[in-house]
Amino acid sequence: MITHKFPRESRLLAPEQFKFVFQQPVRASRPEITILARANQLDSPRLGLTVAKKYLKRAHERNRIKRLCREYFRLNQHQLPAMDFVIVARKGIGELDNRTLSEILDKLWQRHRRLAQKP
Repeated sequence: MITHKFPRESRLLAPEQFKFVFQQPVRASRPEITILARANQLDSPRLGLTVAKKYLKRAHERNRIKRLCREYFRLNQHQLPAMDFVIVARKGIGELDNRTLSEILDKLWQRHRRLAQKP
């Protein structure tokens, strides 16, 4: 049975976990957003988010982006490979509406699924 939970174990929390992904990432990107990934030793994917004040000045804008990314991950985590993912927001992400951002995330996650299937 598929559960759509997003427990603490599904999150990247410590700086060491983020550094692990940043060392040798597999990238999927668009001008507004980049998803970095690296295989982990667990049996499930984990998510980390970086949304800088540099690109989104107001907290409610940053929170909207993070909320949409977490929600997309929560609903689709059962389709993702066992990797650690870090979503990096870039310039112009605040101008995207929710539907456009969801479509972009869908394409980037599909790319990661294809890359993970390659030997």
